[in-house]
Amino acid sequence: MLTINDQLKALKVIPVIAIDNAQDIIPLGKVLAENGLPAAEITFRSDAAIEAIRLLRRAQPDMLIGAGTIINGEQALAAKEAGATFVVSPGFNPNTVKACQEIGIDIIPGVNNPSTVEAALEMGLTTLKFFPADASGGISMVKSLVGPYGNIRLMPTGGITPGNIDNYLAVPEVLACGGTWMVDKKLVESQQWDEIARLTREIVEQVKR
Repeated sequence: MLTINDQLKALKVIPVIAIDNAQDIIPLGKVLAENGLPAAEITFRSDAAIEAIRLLRRAQPDMLIGAGTIINGEQALAAKEAGATFVVSPGFNPNTVKACQEIGIDIIPGVNNPSTVEAALEMGLTTLKFFPADASGGISMVKSLVGPYGNIRLMPTGGITPGNIDNYLAVPEVLACGGTWMVDKKLVESQQWDEIARLTREIVEQVKR
C-alpha cells in the first residue's frame, strides 16, 4: 500500500481545483486520470466542494483525492466522510491538526517560516505545504527551510507555474507541487476539456524529464 507521500512523490504535480458546479468534477476527473494525473486537491472555497469530492471518489475510486483550504475540524470530518484521502490547510492551526489526528485523516498543514515548521514537527508532522510559495520567498525560502529541518517534506503551492516548477522539484525534500493552471476555473466552467487535457499532458511530460 503506497503512502500519501509515495503517491505525491510519484505524481510530482497535484491539481488544485476550485469548483462551483460539483457535476463538473466528473468529466474533469476523467480528463486528469486519462492524461496521466490521477490526483486532485479540491478546495473548500465553495459550497460545492463536499459534493465534488463525493462524486469524484465514486467516479474515480483509485484517484488520490485531497481536500484543500481546510481550516477547522468540522471541514476535515466532512471531507473524510465524502471520500478525501487527506486534507490540506493554508496555515498551521494546532486545533485543526489535532482534530484530524483524532478522526484519522492525514493533514498537510501550511507553513512558510521556521516557527510554523517547528510547531508542525512538535505535533509529529513532517509533510508540509509551503504556502503561499511564490509570495513567501519561493525556491530560496524552500532551500532555507530544508537546511535546518532536513526531515521535512514539502509541497509548495501558490504561484507555481510550468516555468518554475522544475526548480522546486529539483530540491530533494520537495515531494510535489500544487498547481492550478491546468485546472483553471474558467477552463472548467467553460468545459474546455481538450485544453485541460493538453495542459495536463504537457506538465506530466515535463516533470518526467
